[in-house]
Amino acid sequence: MRDLNITPLQSDVVSRDLIRPYLGASEQLLANTRVECTFSVELAGSGTAGTAPQYGKALLACGLSETVSAGVSVTYAPVSSSFGSVTIHYNIDGVRHKVTGCRGTFTINANVGEIPTIDFTFTGIYNTPDDSALPSVTYSNQATPLVFKEGNTGTFELLSYSGCLQSVTFDIGNTLVYRELIGCTKEVLLTDRSANGTVVMEAVTMAEKNYFTAALTDQGLADEATLGNLTFQHGTTAGNIIDFISTRIDIGDVSYSDQDGVAMLNIPYTAIPSTAGNNEFSLVYT
Repeated sequence: MRDLNITPLQSDVVSRDLIRPYLGASEQLLANTRVECTFSVELAGSGTAGTAPQYGKALLACGLSETVSAGVSVTYAPVSSSFGSVTIHYNIDGVRHKVTGCRGTFTINANVGEIPTIDFTFTGIYNTPDDSALPSVTYSNQATPLVFKEGNTGTFELLSYSGCLQSVTFDIGNTLVYRELIGCTKEVLLTDRSANGTVVMEAVTMAEKNYFTAALTDQGLADEATLGNLTFQHGTTAGNIIDFISTRIDIGDVSYSDQDGVAMLNIPYTAIPSTAGNNEFSLVYT
């Protein structure tokens, strides 16, 4: 884990705003107090095929299911009910913040020349901090990451075309709501999902692949005939290979950018489920 940050108190501020015969601020009361925690993990497998990565529980708390094929693979796919949750222990110099009922969202960021990451944002229920000794930790079920580059990353395709890839992002796009109603248990609800992202690749001729026409064809239709695929594989050794797979990509307005004097295509996309639901993408660890 890296880039770990916590907002130990995140509240809606309610001002009394009383009418008084003198100047001055009114009391500020806090409502719907919750905790937000953000962190990143390296996009790497457990090191053993068929064993979930150490951050697998975080994926489950972001609205995914986990399917284990012993000795072969672990697959994460979207769900629309029975969401998991986690408890996060955040210890700062002996002061422990215990955040319960956490649910979250995440973004995958993969750029050439860097270690690809999964960046999580969690919201959870506030509990009074306490004094607790720093724990002894054991790092397991986590392989050494590989840099996102040729040789480590392969089998990239966008709409059935394998181009020169610079970067790919994927945002699961979860909507989270903290609810604290009288007579009910405090909870963080996951109420919606809108998976999207951006691919940046070297520009190609229209004869090779016309993404502009593909974008116009997709707009407003998004049916089985117009949706395409997005796949990439990162890793080379069993236990540390991750496949991002989607066959339901709807691309948006394509634009140009410049990198090292070379024209690049910026291609935004949305991953759209079929009427069966929960099939817009999957993450497969092998």
